[in-house]
Amino acid sequence: MLSIDGIDAGGAVRIAGRLDAAQAPTAQSQFDRLAGVVTLDCTHLDYISSAGLGVLLKTHKRLVAGAGALRLQGVKPHIRDIFEYSGFDQIFDLGSAG
Repeated sequence: MLSIDGIDAGGAVRIAGRLDAAQAPTAQSQFDRLAGVVTLDCTHLDYISSAGLGVLLKTHKRLVAGAGALRLQGVKPHIRDIFEYSGFDQIFDLGSAG
């Protein structure tokens, strides 16, 4: 199950659970509403699949094209490993480890 809590006053969006192929369309529709500089709090993200990475990449590209950014914080070590193995650590600002 995936939960995405709305943007807070500091520009952070909290994501929890699993961002996989089953949840990717829902996540993409919610992320399509984001604008500007967005910090994605991944403290409670337990799993991300290639489909989830695709959602983040599409969102990142769209935000950067509009002079924004997508930053990730609280990334757990096993999720950070996925970003490193895929080379996405070169694309995303992963912030401090969770």
